[in-house]
Amino acid sequence: MLLKDFYTVKVLENTVDSKYNAQITINENHDVFQGHFPGNPIMPGVCMMQIIKELTEQITACSLFMESLSNVKFMALINPFINPDLLLELDIITTDDNLVKVKNVSYFDQTVALKLSCIYKKV
Repeated sequence: MLLKDFYTVKVLENTVDSKYNAQITINENHDVFQGHFPGNPIMPGVCMMQIIKELTEQITACSLFMESLSNVKFMALINPFINPDLLLELDIITTDDNLVKVKNVSYFDQTVALKLSCIYKKV
């Protein structure tokens, strides 16, 4: 975990074929939120991208390096004091040439917070 104690994985399950659901809880007291932004904490987008990478590494049991990012849409702000619990839907496909393709939709409650498509290379 790049940021120690930043989030806790509550559930990580394979739902069908290449699809996974992860339920995580963000640590609202983490130092990241002291600077982003004082008095109005917002989840940094790069932290969400890192969480997706770390979950994908856990699922694939290998280290990954982001090779390309074809689609990232931040749809709603995540305030860890209001919505610390997130659901991440991951569709993970490993190709024959050591690439891992990921499509993600992240939610709090019924609100879509992030949509992401990327390709990682196994390292």
